Amino acid sequence: MRVFALVLIVPAVFALNTPVVRVTDSLISVPFAKRISAGGVKNFVEADRARARSFVEVGKRKAAVRAAVAAGLPVPDAGAASSVPVTNSLVQYTASVGVGSPASQFNLVVDTGSSNTWVGATKKFVQTSTSVKTKNSVSVTYGSGDFKGTEFTDRVTLSSALVINNQSIGVASSSSGFEGVDGIIGIGPTDLTLDTLSPATNTLIPTVTDNLFTQGAIPSQLVAVSFEPTNSETITNGELTFGGTDSSKFTGSITFVPITSTSPASEFWGINQSVRYGTSTTILSTTAGIVDTGTTLLLLATNAINAYTKANGAVLDNTTGLLRLTTAQFAKLQSLFFTIGGTTFELTANAQAWPRNLNADIGGTANNVYLIVGDLGTDSGEGLDFINGQTFLERFYSVFDTGNKRVGLATTPFTTATTN
Repeated sequence: MRVFALVLIVPAVFALNTPVVRVTDSLISVPFAKRISAGGVKNFVEADRARARSFVEVGKRKAAVRAAVAAGLPVPDAGAASSVPVTNSLVQYTASVGVGSPASQFNLVVDTGSSNTWVGATKKFVQTSTSVKTKNSVSVTYGSGDFKGTEFTDRVTLSSALVINNQSIGVASSSSGFEGVDGIIGIGPTDLTLDTLSPATNTLIPTVTDNLFTQGAIPSQLVAVSFEPTNSETITNGELTFGGTDSSKFTGSITFVPITSTSPASEFWGINQSVRYGTSTTILSTTAGIVDTGTTLLLLATNAINAYTKANGAVLDNTTGLLRLTTAQFAKLQSLFFTIGGTTFELTANAQAWPRNLNADIGGTANNVYLIVGDLGTDSGEGLDFINGQTFLERFYSVFDTGNKRVGLATTPFTTATTN
């Protein structure tokens, strides 16, 4: 079996240091695109916070449903739907995914924070000879929107060598918050699909990673993500690798840690970490949070942000919603150090800055220094106290290992780059 890679238009860096699957055959690449959403620029910080609130609500709901199913009890009622403003994310990483035979191509957001794959937000789904409509309806709510529709099984094509038969997909009859894209390819933990079907409420849906593995297309039930920092709006400079890790994309070894046992972070790709500013200022003691490709910023609990701004003098910029430093303050900005599984990962001062060439994309002033470290919106102790989002992942290599229920991180040649 071979290991396959999908090339992304984004930046990222990570490492692992327990046994890993190495790439033994040539990689097969599929283009990925980085998309900066014009509709999401104005309130993208709030969109990230809304996504964080959604994670907490969804995580608690999934835990309650799993407990009920395990006890043989009826699935608890979902109750009144939570209402949060719908705002497009600022940055989305998308893949062109074929569905059906002959395949129609859909531009899907690559998301480690959800696990359902669905289409139809913009481009209409067309049934072909491989499309089978099930008796289930399907619905998922995200911090940045939602969709409702019908479940089908169909052939899904990621590349000529990565073809999945009988993949469950949602076909949207309605959706919000997904303008400019066609849906999502979900690569989160399988348990996130629980309670998304009706009437089959307690049914788990195999993800694309699950089916690639069970159908023999990949040797391991994992997916690795490589981004690289960039100050361009669009550039093909990353990859998504199913079934193994690409040793040319990271340095040293990969640090693997088990998915945290702390709820609700435990329902996602959740890990435990502590965060230190500079050599001696701990701003976040060891606590649980998640690693997520669908969140733009690095979000930390409010008390951690307060300690961070006290140490570096940053102030909130009302135009962008980001923290802002003067150039003199930025010259003195110290690194953030993340301790994960006994390994310390350094996020340099440069890595904490939004790329200045892209200041106009967020409504900012040309030479201002804006920070990619944002406020989660709640103090620590909630069971989900940070989100290591895209801007963090631009500096590290990440591995999402379903088979072993663990997350891996490693440094890359771009961890200390001065791109921004």
